[in-house]
Amino acid sequence: MRRAVRTDKAPAAVGPYSQAIVASGLIFVSGQIPLDPATGSIVEGGIEEQTRQCVKNLRSILEAAGSGLDRIVRATVFLTDLGEFDAVNRVYGEVMPSPPPARVCVEVSRLPRGARVEIDAIAI
Repeated sequence: MRRAVRTDKAPAAVGPYSQAIVASGLIFVSGQIPLDPATGSIVEGGIEEQTRQCVKNLRSILEAAGSGLDRIVRATVFLTDLGEFDAVNRVYGEVMPSPPPARVCVEVSRLPRGARVEIDAIAI
């Protein structure tokens, strides 16, 4: 059994996918780029603001599924410039509850809509 999660407090999917799927007690949150759900645009500012918005979007989706950031067990961070790793880590460390989830961080050539960062997560 699986069910889709949908909230207006996070951006609508920009393709044929769900914001999240709940299955077997796990929540699989699709990658979140730094879109402001009110405007549908990438938030203004640098990598720090973009990272904060990605996490806000994750939080909103997790809350709609009955969970939260403190229940993330694994996250993946996609960056278009690994040179921004330290800045992303600072923000990520500020916003993620302790202990932080397991994580992977990789550099990619491009992200949707020109985003510099995207974060997905698996939570309980």
